Amino acid sequence: MRTLMTTMLTIVAMLPLHSVAADDDGLHVLQADTVDWKPYPGVSGVEMAVLAGDPGAAGLYVIRARFQPGIFTRPHSHGEARHITVLSGTWWGGHGATFAPESTIPIRAGGFVTHPAGMIHYDGARDEEVVVEITGIGPTSTRFVTPPAGR
Repeated sequence: MRTLMTTMLTIVAMLPLHSVAADDDGLHVLQADTVDWKPYPGVSGVEMAVLAGDPGAAGLYVIRARFQPGIFTRPHSHGEARHITVLSGTWWGGHGATFAPESTIPIRAGGFVTHPAGMIHYDGARDEEVVVEITGIGPTSTRFVTPPAGR
């Protein structure tokens, strides 16, 4: 379990912000078509991108996660509260240690969700690609109820 969390934090911390342009006044602009997506460690079919901050360090971070159709995370929790906005598609969310995707609720584009620190939940996409933006105060951590195979 500790190895999985360490691996996830290391990969997240290494994600570059190459497509963020900054001017002399410190203004940062990131166009949607230049977001640098990377595979999300431990969850096949999910990609993520760091937009601001460093999720592996103390302080504010902003990341995006992109779910391919039919992909759900398994029950897990995070060590910090997370605030999620659905940017595109319909994201499906459920909570509790038992994975029951048929009982998830739809959160449509523009919807907002707060996951308190430690709350066990699972989420994903059904028939379409979904993009969510996640904000939190790091360092982030993820703990799966049942670790993904091979971890």
